[in-house]
Amino acid sequence: MNIAFDVSQTGPRKAGCGFYAAALIDGLLASGAPHRYTLLTSFGDFFHDPSQAAAFPHRRQGVAYGPRLPRRSDAEAFWRDRQRVNDQLAGFDLVHANNFWCPPWRLRSTLIYTLYDLSFAEHPEWTTEKNRLGCFQGVLQASLRADWLVAISHASKRAFLRHFPHVPAERVRVIHPASRFDQPGFDLQPSQPRAALFRSGRPFLLSTGTIEPRKNQRFLVEVYQRFRERGGAAIPLVFAGGKGWLMEGFEKDLAASPWASDIHLLGYVSDRELIWLYRNCLLNLYPSHYEGFGLPVLEGMGQGAAVLSSSTTSLPEIVADAGILLAPDDRDGWVEAIESLLNQPQRLAGLAAAARDRAAAFNWQDSTRQLLELYEEAAAASAA
Repeated sequence: MNIAFDVSQTGPRKAGCGFYAAALIDGLLASGAPHRYTLLTSFGDFFHDPSQAAAFPHRRQGVAYGPRLPRRSDAEAFWRDRQRVNDQLAGFDLVHANNFWCPPWRLRSTLIYTLYDLSFAEHPEWTTEKNRLGCFQGVLQASLRADWLVAISHASKRAFLRHFPHVPAERVRVIHPASRFDQPGFDLQPSQPRAALFRSGRPFLLSTGTIEPRKNQRFLVEVYQRFRERGGAAIPLVFAGGKGWLMEGFEKDLAASPWASDIHLLGYVSDRELIWLYRNCLLNLYPSHYEGFGLPVLEGMGQGAAVLSSSTTSLPEIVADAGILLAPDDRDGWVEAIESLLNQPQRLAGLAAAARDRAAAFNWQDSTRQLLELYEEAAAASAA
């Protein structure tokens, strides 16, 4: 098959969606399947990363590349032009969309659309109007135009079918992500972040993920403050994640805390630093309100981080019985769980071991195989 694969979100500062797409194309190219791939470094008028216009991912593996569109205005003009888009994509047997955008018309090629989450529809207050509208328009068009959808969790599939009940359930295939650190050939060594805290060797609590309302970091600060007010040990709380949206004043709030000297906001960290943080934290705390999957939880588990996680959406699907699950608004429950675990080092070690075992159930080889099977099924259906 001749396949066009959207890599528009796989640039150097990628987040969850970009990691998923990047790992899938890595797996597809390593699989040995006799397909030809054209990588679309720009796809649609919703998301645009100008650095991708000059990027050559997988250059040595014989891939081709789609249109180079360095400016957002270039991308908008191109992808809104139905004739130009149809001409560009006409030669492909299959197009795989990965960044929420979907062409608002039927393609001649088979269209597979990756479905991440429905948070923009179920909780619009957690995102910006621009993001909310862009995501909704893309998923709505996919419900009408895509031949198949790939959901990253059963929770995302259920949410999608609640909102778009006209789509046959069998058209939505669940293909779980796995940890990017467990990809074949991935061999990054951990690197200690430069902050003085880590040179001191002090134990710490960790929270990873983009700083945004959905991730519930303000709640975690409340939990930490209550933990310290009740006499909890002076164990620092470390946030690792880039700035998102609708969290104005978060840094000022941290500075105003009576425990400000023990709360650390690292910002975006490298993969090597993230591995180090997971391997050295006492607990990986993830109180997110809503996830399509929850990659930071799985990646932490794979590195042996005991996890205390929210019990909502897809997170029980990942954690199962290998961690502690609590409601994302149960402040006292979170405080008591942290206190209990810190006072039971053997239980903490048991959770770390269970986390590793559970994470091993998710692997990119299985995900790649399932995606190739879907491609073959889609090709057979198109030929029938």
